[in-house]
Amino acid sequence: MTAPATPLISVVIPCYNHGMYVGEAIESVLAQTVQNFEILVVDDGSTDEATRKLLASAAWPRTQVFRTENRGLAAARNFLIERSRGQFLCALDADDKLHPQYLEKTLGQLERDPALTFVSTRLQMFGDEDRLFPADTRCDLPTLLADCPVFSAALVRRAAVDAVGGYDEAMLQGDEDWDLWISLLEAGGHGVILPDVLFYYRRRRGSMCDLCTRGDTHLKLIEYLVRKHQSSYRAHVLDVLRFKDRQQHDLGRENDRLEEELDDSLRPTVERKREELQHLQTVLASAGSQGAATAGEAEAELVAAQNELAALRAEYDRSIAEVGALRSSGSWRLTAPLRALYDLVRGKSRGEST
Repeated sequence: MTAPATPLISVVIPCYNHGMYVGEAIESVLAQTVQNFEILVVDDGSTDEATRKLLASAAWPRTQVFRTENRGLAAARNFLIERSRGQFLCALDADDKLHPQYLEKTLGQLERDPALTFVSTRLQMFGDEDRLFPADTRCDLPTLLADCPVFSAALVRRAAVDAVGGYDEAMLQGDEDWDLWISLLEAGGHGVILPDVLFYYRRRRGSMCDLCTRGDTHLKLIEYLVRKHQSSYRAHVLDVLRFKDRQQHDLGRENDRLEEELDDSLRPTVERKREELQHLQTVLASAGSQGAATAGEAEAELVAAQNELAALRAEYDRSIAEVGALRSSGSWRLTAPLRALYDLVRGKSRGEST
């Protein structure tokens, strides 16, 4: 199909070593019920040879492919936006996918309401995690200051993105899309999250999302956001603190539920297997006097039971450790913004004297 002379929508896809996924992302765009778009892909300095070869020889319809040195996700998106022609932008990550009606539903909302700046939807996670997000579809400024329920591929007016300077290229470790949504709302924009599940978000270990929500990295990003958007955080600090308090409470309840499930299921199973092992040890002791064959059978059963018990114990210990890690990392992740905000309110931002 021939690309329109002036496409309405530009779908920009940075790709860094994601050759195994990028084809799915592009095919999900090509399958849209709205076809007035262009696709721009940049190989952001991939080191994976398979990705480099794929993108160098790619011939997807209505798709332009560029290559640059590796400069990070924000810079890669800005590079593509500068070369795009659409009135609306969709920044699709190379490992995610769109529902066939994604552009139709989001574009329709923007065209019906000129006051809207961006439209997001609910999403389905897949890969290492299976859940819907977000639970709450609010995305006003206080909500965005506390958390980011808007995903990076939300359809947004290109003029609004240009007006705030695009993505912040200083945010090399992630959350550049979160910063963009905050900036757009601070500039007087408005956004909505549709209740429809129209986006598929791949969760995998080692992804940027995985890394930027951990410990020190997440704290540094939060501190950067707080410093950059100080006036907004000062104006809405109580709303943000209430939001984080509710999040912390919900996290605690979820941990309690997981611990109860472990106590109700895994621990009794381990105990039953331990009792079975003790019984087999008694059987083995008495089987020795009944002949080598009987003793051999009993010993084989004993070894199998010991292996099964060891596996159950390992599973139980791993599950307990994961619950503990969730509690610890979740507490760190959710209270980090609180510490940064308290410091901000007290005037103790980095570089200031106390």
